[in-house]
Amino acid sequence: MKVKILHLIDGSKQAKGLTVIIDVFRAFSVACYAFGNGADKIIPLDNIDISYNLKKENPHFLLIGERDGKKPPGFDYGNSPTQIENVDFTNKTIIQTTSSGTQGITNATNANEIITGGFVNVQAIIDYIKKQNPEEVSLVAMGSSGIRIADEDALCAEYIKNALENKTNDFSKIIKHLKEYKNARKFFDTTKDWAPEKDFDLCLSLNKFNFVLKVEPYNKNQVFFRKIEM
Repeated sequence: MKVKILHLIDGSKQAKGLTVIIDVFRAFSVACYAFGNGADKIIPLDNIDISYNLKKENPHFLLIGERDGKKPPGFDYGNSPTQIENVDFTNKTIIQTTSSGTQGITNATNANEIITGGFVNVQAIIDYIKKQNPEEVSLVAMGSSGIRIADEDALCAEYIKNALENKTNDFSKIIKHLKEYKNARKFFDTTKDWAPEKDFDLCLSLNKFNFVLKVEPYNKNQVFFRKIEM
């Protein structure tokens, strides 16, 4: 098994084999919490106008996501696990659009298979990759807006790679580093109500969920996340 770490949107374009698109703060952590609360499917989109149109065509769908970290007008929820932690999404279809994670999925056109990545289900991701045993694994750390490397995603990619190569991980060290890291400052800034402090803890709740989110065809132009229990 050849495991490669790639970065940003350019990295997603280069990804081959079984590909993990990683967005820890906060897109794919949010997706896991939504599925944990009963969501039926999530449709990830990179274009906000297409997201609005799909919602208009399907009023019963929910809109979740962000632009510049904040909930866009008309969205049901922002890109915050705290906002949805206790929301019942039973049998709901969710449209999710974000600045990083969903962009990576759209651009991973050379991947054989795509799953999402984060710390909240990282062991399930590792177990799934081992079970599939592909020749090639691409771990894409999406970073900030898909254009700037971010440590939370890079560290998650390294965590997965280490586990696949039977190397040890020190998650407490990762937590300590990220608490001081620039990308986490928004969670501790009380003027940024769109990034509550609890989001930091919820996104770094190690192995809270024992499932992976696999990208599957939804229609001719779109895909959806399917939950696979491990």
